[in-house]
Amino acid sequence: MQLPTSPDERASSVAVLRRAVELGVPLIDTAYLYGGGANEELIAAALHPYPEEVVVTTKVGVSGSGALSDWRLDGRPDSLRRQVDGCLTRLRVERISLLQLHRVDPDVPLADQVGALAELAAEGKVERIGLSEVTVDQLDEARTIVDIATVQNRYNLLDRTHEPVLRACTRLGIAFLPWRPLAHDGGEVDAVAAELGATPAQVVLAWLLTRSPVMLPIPGTASLAHLEDNVAAGTVRLTAEQQSRLE
Repeated sequence: MQLPTSPDERASSVAVLRRAVELGVPLIDTAYLYGGGANEELIAAALHPYPEEVVVTTKVGVSGSGALSDWRLDGRPDSLRRQVDGCLTRLRVERISLLQLHRVDPDVPLADQVGALAELAAEGKVERIGLSEVTVDQLDEARTIVDIATVQNRYNLLDRTHEPVLRACTRLGIAFLPWRPLAHDGGEVDAVAAELGATPAQVVLAWLLTRSPVMLPIPGTASLAHLEDNVAAGTVRLTAEQQSRLE
């Protein structure tokens, strides 16, 4: 979502994507919403044909054009099908490795939305299915219809509203992809970063990785330097005392 797609910035965005793969990043997260498909096209231009070890995931469930304010939740089954067909074209694939429902449309029964994705999987257009911004009850309902591989909810040091969802995912072995993972308010984060010789972003990512073995943060960046810093967070080790202070 952070990567600009304008012609004058496209080359730098392509470089960030390619460097991410070189550094061993296993998942690239995009969505139809990000530029109305422009971000998907950028990823395809940079990485297609995709390395076997890399999963490119996209999201559907919103529709619109123009400014972001003009988009709306749209989980109607026929609309989801159209959105998925567009994603397949832009990503240049016959099957999406991981398709996530961007948001639950409150005007459409959840069973209809997840059922449409399950049908697309049965048709071979989707390999795995995930959800975003769901409750434990919604996750449980969806799992009665189809296997759920991932949940993408907002979760960070400052906002742990979805702690129950994270616990459910940990118990069930469902990957948890926290969006906006870098949010923090300085303070102890900055102090711990200074103690470890790390950046604050590395500290909050390292903290996330202590929360669960299914945790897969998705920090966004348009900078090669920030990308490398983020990946290096995997080597940062917090002491029990530092972790307690952060929490």
